[in-house]
Formats: sequence, structure tokens, C-alpha cells
Amino acid sequence: MSNQLHLQRFQEQLAESLSSNTFLKVSLGNYQGNDKELKNVYVRRVKIKRADMLSFTYRNKTRDIVKNFPIPDGITMVTHFISNDFKACTLFTTEKEVILEHGKNHVIAMRERILNGDGKTVPSLAHNKEKKRLIQPAGKPYLQELKITDGEGNVFKNAQDKYKQINQYVEILSSLIKELPENSIKKVVDMGSGKGYLTFALYDYLHQVLKLETKVTGVEYRDDLVSLCNGIAKSSGFIDLDFVPGTIQDYQVDTIDLLIALHACDTATDDAIYKGIKANASLIVVAPCCHKQIRREMDKHKVRNEVSVLTKYGIFMERQAEMVTDAIRALILEYFGYKTKVFEFISDAHTPKNVLVVGLKSANVSTKALEQKQAEIKQKLQETKAYFGIGYHHLERLLKLDQ
Repeated sequence: MSNQLHLQRFQEQLAESLSSNTFLKVSLGNYQGNDKELKNVYVRRVKIKRADMLSFTYRNKTRDIVKNFPIPDGITMVTHFISNDFKACTLFTTEKEVILEHGKNHVIAMRERILNGDGKTVPSLAHNKEKKRLIQPAGKPYLQELKITDGEGNVFKNAQDKYKQINQYVEILSSLIKELPENSIKKVVDMGSGKGYLTFALYDYLHQVLKLETKVTGVEYRDDLVSLCNGIAKSSGFIDLDFVPGTIQDYQVDTIDLLIALHACDTATDDAIYKGIKANASLIVVAPCCHKQIRREMDKHKVRNEVSVLTKYGIFMERQAEMVTDAIRALILEYFGYKTKVFEFISDAHTPKNVLVVGLKSANVSTKALEQKQAEIKQKLQETKAYFGIGYHHLERLLKLDQ
């Protein structure tokens, strides 16, 4: 049989496996082309926006490149590859394997291996593997009432970003909670809880997954949202979840094990950290929003130094103010015996990047060691403020560290 007939026969078998839904994948190897980085190409079937496609993964030495094509174009491309630069190709189906190889004198040979009943299941056509979410949408009345899902637990298209954001926050908090002593989270306060998306999800996770008897409170100054969230909590049977009206600044601190403040604007983040420190919270997690107070201080004094070339541009000044504000917050947390983490994470389409500042209360730190560290931190704070022309930092003033 001629090379052309082998290629035609292979193409027919590929097309037939796709139409009969027995196709598993195609593997192209023994690359002899001019691209020094390319090693192999793997082809699988996917569904993208309800259209069947063939997804080509170009396996290079240092990275993979994925390209998707309509099925007819993909079949043509596979045939082109095995006619030219790839000298070996295997079609995997649920019933057999079809191997095409270039031999001596450029002669193509084709052979088949029948699976004799031990065939494999056709893989999912999902373009990306579904991630196992900590908060599953089915059977969650609060997600339905918050307009995240319909009555059958399907996430609305326009709520996909919010659903992913909720899960990402819970995943981050889950990893941080695991660093605390077991069953130590008795009281959680979410300051600036808004519509309660995270508050409900965290309560769900703590009670249903970790099986903790944790009291969770959301603090929100908008009375309509407080009423809405308390109604949802009641209808969901979340008896240890409540929402209280008021500002972060006015909230009366008692015992707090975990304090959260996401997107509290400007100095409201400082108010939240202050409340957490005063309550001796084991874990403080804030995602700051706006950094106007320090920006105004830097604009007011306009200190000239090595970074003046950056701060003379408005957008760079804004970013510098953000970094300085959160760096000082992290230092102040360390002053009070917290181990700190500051990291950026991707949130959703509306707030694509966030910085998370985390304080984890250190255990078994000697008074002498803490006092020595506090003296060093105070010196750093003074130097940092002088360098950037900052008269005061709101959190520092709340805690009377500037005296």
C-alpha cells in the first residue's frame, strides 16, 4: 500500500473515531522538523462554547503551547504533521490503537492493535478540568438567595466570577486556619461584610466541612444589607451566624479568634486591624482597598530621595503609597507578636488583583525577644516614615506607637 493510501486510511479512521465517539487522543512523536524546541504534539477532543474542537498541545522543552481548531481543520492538521515532520503517530480509541510510522526510504507503515474488550472510557470534553471547590453549589439555599445559583444549584453565568472568588477566599482562609491549633476558632468577625458572600461561605465551610461550632458575625453599616443577611441566615438554618449594624470603628471588641476585613476602604482597614490586635485575635486577614491617607501624606511633604523619579508620576505615586501603607501595617502586626504574610492573588474580573495582609499570632515568644524586636520595628517605622515624608500612619496612631 502506498504512503498516500496509508495516510488516507489513517485520516478516515481518525474521522470515524470522532464521529462514533470512540476517539481518545492522538500522539505525534519522533519530530524531525526545524523547531529545536518542539518535541511532541498531543491531540484531544474538547468542547469550547458548546462547539466540538480538537485541542493540540505542543510539548516544547521549556513550555507547552495549546491551540484549538474545529474538528475538520484538526484532522487535516494531523494528516499534515504525519506527512512531514513527525515520523510516528498513534491514534488511541476505545477499541484499538492505530500506529503510523515512517520507515526506511521514507516508506510509511501502518498497523493496528485491537484492545479485545479492555477498552477505555471516552474522556470528558471539558476544556479545563473542573476544580474541586470547597463550597459546592448544590443544596446551598444561601447561594440561591444571594443570586449565585438557581433552584437546582447551577451557578448563573453572570455569577461565575463571584462564585470563584468566594471559593478562592475560603481556600486561602482554609490553609491559614490549618496553621492554628485544632478547634481554636470559636469566634469569627467579618468586618465590612457587605452582602455577606464570604461570610456565609466561611460559616458553611467551618460548620459543614470542619465541623466546628464557631460563632460568626458580620459587621456592616448598611441597614438594608444587615436585614437581608440576617434573613438569609435564618432561612438557611445558620443559627450561629448573625449580622450587626455599625461601622468597623464603632464595633465593640470582645473575644475574636479570626478577624477578616476585605476591601475596607482606606483607614477602615486600619480600624479592623486595630480591633483584631486589641482582641488578641489568633488570625487577622485583610485585603486593603484604597490607600488615601498615606498618599496624602506623601503628596503633602514631597520628600526628595532615590525614588523621586517614580513618585513624581501619579500612577507610580499611587502604587508606592499602596506598598508603603501595607508594609507599615505588616510591621505593626509584627510589633504585636504576629508572623506576617503579604501576597497578591487573582480575584475576579472586577477586582483582578488584590493584596492580602495576614497576621498569624506567634506562640511561645519570650518577652525579652519580643521587646527587642519591638525596639527594632519602632526604629524601622521612624526611618520609613522619614524616607517617604509620612507624618503619621493611621494604624500607628490608633495603637499609640507614635508617642
